[in-house]
Amino acid sequence: MKLVSWNVNGIRAVLKKGLLDYLSTCDADAICLQETKAHPGDVQHVPWPAGYQAIWNSADKKGYSGTVIFTRRKPKSVTLGIGVAAHDTEGRTIAAEFADFWLVNVYQPNSQRGLTRLDYRTQEWDPAFLAFLRKLEKTGKPVVFCGDLNVAHAEIDLANPKTNRRNAGFTDEERTNFSTLLAAGFVDTFREFEPGPGHYSWWSQMANCRARNIGWRVDYFVASAALKPALKRAWISPEVMGSDHCPVGLELKG
Repeated sequence: MKLVSWNVNGIRAVLKKGLLDYLSTCDADAICLQETKAHPGDVQHVPWPAGYQAIWNSADKKGYSGTVIFTRRKPKSVTLGIGVAAHDTEGRTIAAEFADFWLVNVYQPNSQRGLTRLDYRTQEWDPAFLAFLRKLEKTGKPVVFCGDLNVAHAEIDLANPKTNRRNAGFTDEERTNFSTLLAAGFVDTFREFEPGPGHYSWWSQMANCRARNIGWRVDYFVASAALKPALKRAWISPEVMGSDHCPVGLELKG
């Protein structure tokens, strides 16, 4: 099963920059988009590729956050949000149950400039999201979650770690929480295949950063450790333009 994730930074904006062509040619069984900044009615006129079912979770606030999954395979069940009212107004998660695993599309909160949302992110959201993942695993199925996690886990995951210490996405608190999640029985699938540096999924739109590959790896596919034998390949697609992020992918055997 081929899975793709992409923070599109506004689905209406990226529709003008080749989104439909990408969706039609990436040949994925499920495509998870984050930061859609739209409700379904805003894009009801769009000729989405045939064969996909769209599952939306939009923020209450117009033009903000939001997620969508396009899937060729009809899920057995769908859960919007993580079941905590304080976290579920921003359209950040969709969990789709398939025959052998759960697929969770997530757009994790950004700690914001000045770290104004760091406490919310690390003390409230992160523990609640990990509890949600564990709840899904208790159904007897492993979990794959993907999306913009708004954290570069290790120094290898951004071009300039020394100058970005204490910036949003590279604080000790965020990185420690991601380590805690992995230690709870999850694997960063890209690092199962690629241990080296220079692989990023987000670039600042200033100073020609993307052309110079001065970026951050903040977009992930993370899987329950039980799925390690099923991992076939994982990749990043920096050649795909249209957003300040690029797509990332995971293929599972079978």
